[in-house]
Amino acid sequence: MALRLAERLSLEEDSVGGGNLVFSPLSIYSALTVVTAGARGTTLAELLAALGAPSSRDALAEDAGEIVRALPGGSGTATGGPRVAHACGLWHDRRRNVKPAFRDAAAASFQATTRAVDFLANPEEARNEINSWVAAATENLIDTILPPGSVSTDTRLVVASAIYFNATWQTPFRKQDTKKDKFHILGGGGDVDADFMRSGDDQYVAAYDGFKVLKMPYNTRASRTHTQPQYSLCVFLPDKRNGLWTLADRMEAGGGEVFLREHMPEKRVKVGEFRIPRFKLSFDGSIKTALQGVGVRAVFDPAAADLSDVLEEGNSGDPPLFVSDVLHGAAIEVNEEGTEVAAATVVIMKGRARRPSPAPAPVDFVADHPFAFFVVEESSGAVLFAGHVVDPTNPSQL
Repeated sequence: MALRLAERLSLEEDSVGGGNLVFSPLSIYSALTVVTAGARGTTLAELLAALGAPSSRDALAEDAGEIVRALPGGSGTATGGPRVAHACGLWHDRRRNVKPAFRDAAAASFQATTRAVDFLANPEEARNEINSWVAAATENLIDTILPPGSVSTDTRLVVASAIYFNATWQTPFRKQDTKKDKFHILGGGGDVDADFMRSGDDQYVAAYDGFKVLKMPYNTRASRTHTQPQYSLCVFLPDKRNGLWTLADRMEAGGGEVFLREHMPEKRVKVGEFRIPRFKLSFDGSIKTALQGVGVRAVFDPAAADLSDVLEEGNSGDPPLFVSDVLHGAAIEVNEEGTEVAAATVVIMKGRARRPSPAPAPVDFVADHPFAFFVVEESSGAVLFAGHVVDPTNPSQL
């Protein structure tokens, strides 16, 4: 789902003059998995298909829960390893209780907490409460996931999923080596002066026909049973300056996450010229249209949505549930020390390959033109964050 969503979100960004992109497939995956626990019929079938999931929602919840439970928590960076925090929450109107099976499924998979609020009388108070929860879960990198007006008296349920990641490189860059250089903007947009991190150390680089892949491992806690880096930033760099979208099409045609795993570098090689820009990106907005573009449609249609397993029966005049919007926020900073990144997804419900040939030694890796990036957990293949850099000097959001 990561690459298909990236393509759809990129189309939306281009339409409003954007370019850079960062989002969290895992956060979106978690929020939608919670929704499947209350879906039936076509609504459920579309969600399962878009998530690339097993045929049942129970199997999906089990698979998703295993990924989330495997994330290390705690102080991470203080002990040399990554700090990864994932949180999930449900807010329902106090006049309609959540069905026990739905609540228990969310709690079992994601340790989700459930809270009753008064959407009818105090929608703004409920909005502020949810924003505060997201801000705490993301170390204040995302402080306002729900803009004014997004929660109304018609709101019946809000599902929120947030993830925070902070890790240092296994081999940090020296700040004194960072220097300005030219970065070539996509589509002949000229050049910008960007801060490039440099290194002469051996790197995980693999060269393929038309592109190269860099894997930069994050530091991890020492362990007798697990000594290899668990998390890495992977950069897919096309050979051609304007080759980002062609490479993205190849990756999607090759199975998305499967393509990513099959092209992950496995060994360090000597490098000649090595440069990668520092960057700081953010995203904040609706992903409803993007989700509809990957086949999730019925859940947004008041006449077609079947979310009958979410809330207890209310008054006879209460309209059925549908999803009015899905909001997503993400922010990432990559620098000489490592990466800090966070994301949150909010669902608002209302009534109604091949292996590489040996790379020549030394091999150059100069990321001076647009590239795609992924933060991955290597043992499971889970993509925590994804995006692309078109202009590293522009932290603009959608």
